Amino acid sequence: MHVDWSALGRVAAVSLGVAVAVVVVFSLGVLGLSRAEEAGDGGSGTGRAQAGLCFLACAAVVAYGIHLIVPQFH
Repeated sequence: MHVDWSALGRVAAVSLGVAVAVVVVFSLGVLGLSRAEEAGDGGSGTGRAQAGLCFLACAAVVAYGIHLIVPQFH
């Protein structure tokens, strides 16, 4: 059995990069929610919009990953 170490290294690097990016984007979403709560009802809603976009981006990455894994979706 032959292992293509270069391809394995690329997959590991991309997986690590995407995982870090999703964690950072999710953290920005939580930050947006906390800012919206601090602002109270008088806030402009930018914190909630930031949180919504960040959580939507995380959900899109998860949905794409599931699409890649499940063969019935192809």
